[in-house]
Amino acid sequence: MIKSKFTRSAGILMPVSSLPSPYGIGTFGKEAYEFVDFVDKTNHKYWQVLPLGPTTYGDSPYQSYSANAGNPYFIDLDKLIEEKLLLKSEVLARDWGDGIVPMQISEEDALNNRYQLNIDPTIGDSRYVSYEKMYLNRFDILRLAYNRFKERVKEDKIKTAYEKFLDRSKWLTDYALFMALKVDNDFKSWADWKEDLRRRKPEALDKKAKELEDEIDFWKFIQFKFYEQWDKLKEYANNKGIEIIGDIPIYMGYDSVDVWANQEQFQLDKDLVATKVAGVPPDDFSADGQKWGNPLYDWDGMKKDNYTWWRNRIKWQTNLYDVIRIDHFLGIVKYYAVPEKDKTAVNGEYREGPGQALLDAINEELGDKKLIAEDLGVYLPEVNELLTKNAYPGMKVLEFAFGGSRDNPHLPYNYEKNCVVYGGTHDNETIMGFFKERSDEELAYAFDYLGTRDRNEILDKVFRAAYSSVSVLTIFAVWDILGLDNHARMNMPSSTGSNWKWRLTKGQLNESHINTMRYYASVFDREK
Repeated sequence: MIKSKFTRSAGILMPVSSLPSPYGIGTFGKEAYEFVDFVDKTNHKYWQVLPLGPTTYGDSPYQSYSANAGNPYFIDLDKLIEEKLLLKSEVLARDWGDGIVPMQISEEDALNNRYQLNIDPTIGDSRYVSYEKMYLNRFDILRLAYNRFKERVKEDKIKTAYEKFLDRSKWLTDYALFMALKVDNDFKSWADWKEDLRRRKPEALDKKAKELEDEIDFWKFIQFKFYEQWDKLKEYANNKGIEIIGDIPIYMGYDSVDVWANQEQFQLDKDLVATKVAGVPPDDFSADGQKWGNPLYDWDGMKKDNYTWWRNRIKWQTNLYDVIRIDHFLGIVKYYAVPEKDKTAVNGEYREGPGQALLDAINEELGDKKLIAEDLGVYLPEVNELLTKNAYPGMKVLEFAFGGSRDNPHLPYNYEKNCVVYGGTHDNETIMGFFKERSDEELAYAFDYLGTRDRNEILDKVFRAAYSSVSVLTIFAVWDILGLDNHARMNMPSSTGSNWKWRLTKGQLNESHINTMRYYASVFDREK
């Protein structure tokens, strides 16, 4: 039997987008390094992030233009200022949606900090990301940096680093062309492009590649800077003994380079339309189920070429992360197919997935990296069999523990050792929100199990239940470490408009939180 790659430890979930920063959204800048220092001081081993890909409509990191590209919003602008690719005055002159009034000041005053930030709550709130302001301003400022980079890239050191990045990023050719074509088509879905571009006719692609050469190079520059900054941040974390857990969605969005450039790998009809799409069936949380809308993989076709697309994807992710968490893992065993024309997921049906055949390919590309299986949702015994066979830890969520029968798998006394326990995930209420929103009657068993009816003690009791359990890994989100209510909730599934926006404010995490988390790690033998 394969042995688990995990040892008893703990981690902290913190989306990059939620880090503090002066420019509207978390980045790979100074505050990211400070967060690594925080994790280090708590003696925790892991920092878990949400997917790092470029976001599309709805701002969800689980709907991306690419399986491999990075989110341009995460590029730290201060580092570009240090490299003289941007002027600080140019950055301060833009509205990042954080309540800071844009300023027209000289570069000399900007560099010497001879200015005072003015806060106007009517134009933004530093606790939340304004994705509209990001979209309107981030690419504009990055184009300024790119125009200066075109001259700087002639320098030997920069040229060598850039060429090395291009050489190792084989996926970038299709991605940069895809993004350039989206700009050229007013960001319409590739389904609405001209027929020869939709079907990737070589002559049409070659013609557009020449015509859009500068735009293509802009998107390559963005990825160069993204990975340059991310690689340095990850190295900093690894040098402190901290490993990064990365989250990858099982499915790709239809309007992605992966579907456009690999049409034969997906279940598309002759018109390149997905007649059945991904989702999940009705459950206790949704009477209509969830229709996600992602195109389904052509698993038979993928098997014929030995799962090359998945192999390439996993191999690239091992460059980004030390641990890969596959979202909706059960879709590998059985996937839910929903008629594309339906408004709900009620009429979907389960179909057989690739199972162990795909996992054999994934394991070969993983090497010594680790994998976590997000196995939440419908119980399938075949999933447990695969987890055991491959020694992947599955997931438990304490917020799910206190309803139903006493054999509830999320109750700590039912855990097997090789599992990862969360207080709640990015899709759940915060822990304090969960306990605030329910009556004493609803929480009666939770109170009995945790040994208190005092809601002021609940947070500590939940942490102790998780950290003291036999689970090999315990992960709590920053909003729960802070004890925040549902104003800090990251996502409410099947809703749009207010998700993925919460941000940490400067100084919100402090020495008290370090001492508390360090205490839990020490008492319950989870120190890194």
